[in-house]
Amino acid sequence: MLIREIVGHVLNIDISNRTQDILDIEWYETTKRIARRTTRNGQDIALKLLQEKMRLQDGDILHMDEQQVIIIHIKPCEVLRIAPVNMREMAAICYEIGNKHLPLYIEGEALLIPYEAPIDRWLQASGYNAEKTTTQLLHPLQTSVTPHGNDTSLFTKILQFAAGN
Repeated sequence: MLIREIVGHVLNIDISNRTQDILDIEWYETTKRIARRTTRNGQDIALKLLQEKMRLQDGDILHMDEQQVIIIHIKPCEVLRIAPVNMREMAAICYEIGNKHLPLYIEGEALLIPYEAPIDRWLQASGYNAEKTTTQLLHPLQTSVTPHGNDTSLFTKILQFAAGN
């Protein structure tokens, strides 16, 4: 089945009278626009989502008809959960994590980063209380800057070149 767009989200559409099939993805696959995966019920799914700056979210509906609905599920993973004690510590942690170009997620008042043993050791050695746990990475820190100072991705440039623009 070819999927070209997100139909909606389970919070906004009544799906109670349809069979639910789940497409499990990893946190780092949420920005992939082209992929081939298999749902829990064995359906072959080809994603071809060409919308720029699109991010799949837990609960997104990829397909819906009268009988079934296919829903995105972001799999839980090992993370480091850091709960800064004050704004100064929050700023320092965000600065250091940003310098390492690590993905950063927010959950309530805590920061989450995908688990890596060297980062765990570095955080502990720096005096930050990081707890290893398992959870979904759902809310990436949104920034207002674009990496490397431009507003187009390589993918956009290739599409523009191919279109003759």
